[in-house]
Amino acid sequence: MTPLILIVPGIAALAVGIAILRSFGPAYRVARLLAATPVLPLPEVVAMADGPERYVGVQGRVDAEDPFEDEHHRPLVLRRTRLAIHEGQAWRTVDEQREAVPFEIREGLDGLAIDGDALDDGLVVMPRESVGRAADVPERLPADIPAEREVRLRVEHVSAVDHATVIGVPRRGADGTVRMTAGRGRPLILSTLGPDEAMRVLAGDGRRRTLAAALALSGGLVLLTVGLAWAALGAMTSVALAASPSPSSAPGGDPRSSGQGPGLVGDPLLAIGLVIVIGLVAALGTYAWVRLTRPRAPD
Repeated sequence: MTPLILIVPGIAALAVGIAILRSFGPAYRVARLLAATPVLPLPEVVAMADGPERYVGVQGRVDAEDPFEDEHHRPLVLRRTRLAIHEGQAWRTVDEQREAVPFEIREGLDGLAIDGDALDDGLVVMPRESVGRAADVPERLPADIPAEREVRLRVEHVSAVDHATVIGVPRRGADGTVRMTAGRGRPLILSTLGPDEAMRVLAGDGRRRTLAAALALSGGLVLLTVGLAWAALGAMTSVALAASPSPSSAPGGDPRSSGQGPGLVGDPLLAIGLVIVIGLVAALGTYAWVRLTRPRAPD
């Protein structure tokens, strides 16, 4: 047997895991940016508007001079309503309505305006959803949609009392106001949720896919690490045996192993320990993903 019996499946498992994550489309990119983008103090982010563009995050309280109320008398700064039809394994948006007022993120006495018009896939909030049939809302659907087609109404909103994380590029406009907007080829992101909850919302109906990706990535990492460690140990053993000062003096085996054949030389314990550590990290990572993607208990 050779290390390739572990290395090749490990690489294949990693490729499968990455492919599953990419199948989430824009949600995967938003999740990755939320997890990786540094969050800086608000005054520092405002000051960046006068220098080279940087894609950064900031946290603060949502505020607006003139919020509007919804049916529950909540002061909103943005509300987006999307009507989608079920096609295959996905939902296709056929009608979208948006209401918004100018708003900003505040931290103490400092404020940063948010470009609400630039928010699209980067809006991460707890949605309210209702599912029915096309016959229930014929006035909002194209005429060629069958009456029995399953439709979903999703409402997303941002309140003037929310605490939010905003990720984007700070830019100073012609009026001197600094606004956070999309830039550098990346979307503007606004999340009113904690990191764990945001990842669950972005996973949406794909929790099983998320779990499959986590298992594939962790399993591939373990297989690849063990295979590489195996190859490294074999290489170290070969080099050590080739460097023996009197190879002909022990035709029956390595004299350092009591005639029992070539022994492991060098420092194999370090490689074995590394394999164990990587395996534990992968197992903990898998457990964390399972916890984050499990369905929530009903309220």
